[in-house]
Amino acid sequence: MKKIGLIGGITPESTILYYRILNQLNSNILGKPHSAKIIINSFDFGEISNLQKDGRWDLLDQLMAEAGKNLENAGATCILICANTMHLCIDAVRKVVTIPVIHIAEATSKNILEKKLTKVALLGTKYTMEKDFFIDILTSFGIETIIPEQEERDIIHNVIYNELASGVIHPVSKEKYIQIIEKLIKNGAEGIILGCTEIPLLVQQEDVSVPVFDTTKIHATAAFEFSAK
Repeated sequence: MKKIGLIGGITPESTILYYRILNQLNSNILGKPHSAKIIINSFDFGEISNLQKDGRWDLLDQLMAEAGKNLENAGATCILICANTMHLCIDAVRKVVTIPVIHIAEATSKNILEKKLTKVALLGTKYTMEKDFFIDILTSFGIETIIPEQEERDIIHNVIYNELASGVIHPVSKEKYIQIIEKLIKNGAEGIILGCTEIPLLVQQEDVSVPVFDTTKIHATAAFEFSAK
């Protein structure tokens, strides 16, 4: 297995999921006690969150690009940005490295097409739901996307930043998410994209009546398949 570079800490909770999934995948193939070859460049999420709130995507581009260079210099053969929202900075990373930076939306789109779905709902931070970077890629794959209403987007976003980012799981928040998801299904969603790498902490496939696309697992699996070639 080749080395995989993770731009992590955005948040630590989701980075832990990436680390666990990659190690499990490698152990499944090679058997125990094998584990994955991983390099992590981890950020202080408090600093990242403040820059997001201030709209300083120029500084975030610089930080992500520097992290990408660090990982390549450390021997990584591919890079994952361990957060859907921070894929807003993927072009800045790709400009400064010579190794693949695997896009979470592209990997997810391929997974959706494998299930022959054409209309899905996207849950994530407000940045992910309201900006075009994720939806445009889905559209390029011929996939129609719907998002929750404004008030529902606020609920989803606040739970991510105020609870899931710190590993806090509230049953009431899960109920709210499920209610939002059920409404999206009634509005025609054939599948649900968990478009924030922390949402799988709260919602799993068994909670939903249509296919759920766990972007964390999909993204990590894409990197593992690349590294195993």
